[in-house]
Amino acid sequence: MKHLLLVLAFLSTGVMAAQKINWMTMNEALEAQKKEPKKILMDVYTTWCGPCKLMDKNTFGNKKVVEFVNKHYYAVKFNAEGTEEITYQDFTYTNPNYQPGRRGRNATHFFADALKLQGYPSIVFFKDDGELIQAVPGYKSPQEFEIYLKMIANDDYAELTTMRAWKDYQKNFKGTF
Repeated sequence: MKHLLLVLAFLSTGVMAAQKINWMTMNEALEAQKKEPKKILMDVYTTWCGPCKLMDKNTFGNKKVVEFVNKHYYAVKFNAEGTEEITYQDFTYTNPNYQPGRRGRNATHFFADALKLQGYPSIVFFKDDGELIQAVPGYKSPQEFEIYLKMIANDDYAELTTMRAWKDYQKNFKGTF
């Protein structure tokens, strides 16, 4: 009986782990790309951002989003006001104005500035060679997020060079989330 409980506990832990996004740092994702090229999806958040927490729970907790992201992307979790050092395109980005112990908003990380983000949360997509594709600002439900996930993963974004093309793409997109 003990062994059965142990096996059941192990299996349920494995199933739960399989239902989470495999988050990594940007440096880890860039290194992973060297071994196995894959696009990067970066969730840019702050600790005080309510919509960031909702997106984490509702969107990044959605089983279909988890499966799709883990299959097609290296997923990066990045605190736009944190202290992580990121080396990107031969430059190391830091947050020298970060104030430890400060409550609420803090200094913006230089990498977040370099990405020219419009707000939080923002999802930033990078090509499989690390080149920036696009940032998508704001909270997205799993259904709203699906079009971006699939458009980037399938390289359809490269063909969407006009507003008309984007509107047509949206109109013809058939979601499954």
